[in-house]
This record gives sequence, structure tokens and C-alpha cells, in this order.
Amino acid sequence: MILGIGTDIVEISRIERSINNPSFLKKCYTQQEIEYCTRKGAVSFAGLFAAKEAVSKALGTGFLGFSPADIRISRNKSGQPMVELSDKVKTPPNSQIMLTIAHEKTFATATAILVSLPVL
Repeated sequence: MILGIGTDIVEISRIERSINNPSFLKKCYTQQEIEYCTRKGAVSFAGLFAAKEAVSKALGTGFLGFSPADIRISRNKSGQPMVELSDKVKTPPNSQIMLTIAHEKTFATATAILVSLPVL
């Protein structure tokens, strides 16, 4: 069952300007994300920012009680984005967040879906 859905779109040039600010980086990204995105470029920073916004919307809370850095976006072996949450982020029991990220020349977008998992 779908418990929440969130989507976000970000102008890549806006994030490109923001990543020059160390306090923005620290507030919004984990160290692992910064290392990954530094290799990939501003488009990856923008995609992760959109993903974090989409996750906060799917949770229905926005960033109330936590920051974007409390949402970590990693990749599995096939490259699929995976969501990891710090203990500050509360989710319903037996739930999972599904995520997709896309980008093109000027924009990055992400959609997150919070789903309940069957209890076995």
C-alpha cells in the first residue's frame, strides 16, 4: 500500500552555485555523498538534493525535526538509488521508500514513494 508520495525538481545551476558554500554542503549531504558527487559533478548534487526533497515530501513531514543530510542516498550494485535514514527520521513500521532520480541539461528531478511492506 502507498503511504506517501513526493516529487521534486531542481534547477542544476542553482545547486551548482550553492555547492560552493561549505555550510550548504554540510547541511544537505553526507561525506560519502559529497565524495561521490564531487567525482560526478553538479548534476549529481542536484539529483541528490531533489531526491532528499522528494523523500521528505513522501514522509509528509518536510524537514521537520531533521536536515537533508539525515537522508542518505546511495546506490545498489545495479545503480538503483537507495534511501537510508538517520535515527532522527521517523517512518511507519514495516515501510520502505522507493526512489527514482532523473536529470537532463538544466533540471534534475526525483520521485519517492513510501510503501508499507507485508508483515510475514
